[in-house]
Amino acid sequence: MSSADPRHTRGRLCGQVLLLLVWLSTPSMLFAQPAHAVQENSKAAAPPSTAATQLLDITTRTGIHFDHMSTPDARYIVESMSGGLALIDYDRDGYPDIYFTNAASVEMGLAGKKAKGALYHNNHDGTFTDVTDKAGVGYPCWAMGASVGDYNNDGRPDLLVTCFGGVVLYRNNGDGTFTDVTKQAGLSGDNRWATGASFGDYDGDGWPDLFVAHYVDFHLNDLPTFGSKKTCQYHDVPVQCGPRGLKGTSDNLYHNRGDGTFEDVSKQAGVDDPHGFFGLTAVWAHLGGDGPPNLFVANDGEPNFLYVNDGHGHFSDVAYPSGVAVNQDGTEQANMGVALGDYMHAGRFSIAISHFSEEYATLYRNDGAMNFTDVSYPSGIARSTTPYVGWGDAFLDLNNSGWVDFILVNGHVYPQVGASGTGTVYREPKLVYANQHDGTFRDVSKMSGPAVEIPQVSRGLALGDLFNDGRLEIVIENLEGGPMILRAEADAQNHWISFELHGAKGNLLALNARVKVTAGDLAQEDEVRSGGSYLSQSDLRLHFGLGNRPRADKVEVTWSSGVKEALSNLATDRFYVVQEGKGVVSTHAATASSAFAH
Repeated sequence: MSSADPRHTRGRLCGQVLLLLVWLSTPSMLFAQPAHAVQENSKAAAPPSTAATQLLDITTRTGIHFDHMSTPDARYIVESMSGGLALIDYDRDGYPDIYFTNAASVEMGLAGKKAKGALYHNNHDGTFTDVTDKAGVGYPCWAMGASVGDYNNDGRPDLLVTCFGGVVLYRNNGDGTFTDVTKQAGLSGDNRWATGASFGDYDGDGWPDLFVAHYVDFHLNDLPTFGSKKTCQYHDVPVQCGPRGLKGTSDNLYHNRGDGTFEDVSKQAGVDDPHGFFGLTAVWAHLGGDGPPNLFVANDGEPNFLYVNDGHGHFSDVAYPSGVAVNQDGTEQANMGVALGDYMHAGRFSIAISHFSEEYATLYRNDGAMNFTDVSYPSGIARSTTPYVGWGDAFLDLNNSGWVDFILVNGHVYPQVGASGTGTVYREPKLVYANQHDGTFRDVSKMSGPAVEIPQVSRGLALGDLFNDGRLEIVIENLEGGPMILRAEADAQNHWISFELHGAKGNLLALNARVKVTAGDLAQEDEVRSGGSYLSQSDLRLHFGLGNRPRADKVEVTWSSGVKEALSNLATDRFYVVQEGKGVVSTHAATASSAFAH
């Protein structure tokens, strides 16, 4: 979140001059893909459909009734930053369940009160049942976000909740209940404001490790003053203070010992952030080809981190030389939500990051060899994101065309912003961008259905095929009021394929394993990831649209161990469970859900 100070305009004039010079000197470079990318896409490129995919609000039909606690005036930054969620198939029945985090207000916190989160079980019929009390996950903490990982390698996904006050690790007991094992696991020493967390096996020993980003050094017994003209202003309107003007805190990397406990290796690994940047979303990902996963951390109002993993327990931050630390004019932005996707079929994951209003969502195109280019404006994403404060975001194939689109949700941080006279409002619409198959996107927000334009104060976003029918749902947690579940009305003539990966001897959830699907002239790739978006967790299954292609000719799995495995001639419109070393161990067709049948 951007702060209420002059950093909104810092460097902007210089940046605009620099951008103009670049335009005048090399216009073709700004608006063209690299030659190799054009060649890679030339066969698969086809004129995109002129009709936008409709996103239907199905929240009421699911039976979900959950309200995130909200503070009408949100006078303190800690009241504005929560709202992450997780899709977690906790009972391993093949249907994603949903966990919503909740957060207290400062008034509640001072009184020792907590806000109740909610776990909803998927009933397989288009509806969900609240099982929070039975599961024992209702009151973890002053919750910010959530991520999923199997920390003890028992094959069951465990739930980690980040908090204003550390983290809570829930062990999945396999009987529909969870146990808080934070202390036993060695994670109770963190009492700071934890935000984005991600599990990943950085050293290849088969045990998922854990990275936790931290935000602001904020204390209830030392609250910033609100309402005085001598304090924080946004366009002359008194608003909450921070993060600028407040002190940041360092980050933590916890190495999994393999015995149910973690050890803090942050400093020796080189990822502790001694400067105390304002860390938000973090995610492990392969951003530079094969080898161990790298770590990306979005820092609010500070340069991002891109840590290259040497495979021996040490990392080097290459964000500046790689081009992802700041935007194209050298300006630090309010980096919040992180989306990763191969939107150009280049075999590389690019990075999209949501930002504050009067900035723009940034798209860093991955050009290979750890080199990225800010293509936010030429790609068509930047301009329409400028008025809004963006949070959760994702690349997803809305119509199963074989080309990933882009979505992000918005909502301001200042309830008082309407008094600024700038036209900016607190509740904001969502934004949807259709992939044009040429490295650009088209803003189709106003053509994607009325639900997209409903103004809300949104935060977390997660993706998953909730009903196993080959269509993705978008689950959104709002800071104010109930969540929204959007169903993509994919083209019924387009095919798809889905994969659930199981590791063999370790990393049983197959975190950071990659799948490349080749169907005729179309090749696309994705990765199993913990965390991402804005403090949220999507379904661990990988979904690929295939357009009119009836079969997947070849499927290549690169396991986290480095082992590669190939499958061939797979039927589409099916779900596949693939186990390392054994290939396909089960498969089933799409479920015909009566709740959403046409």
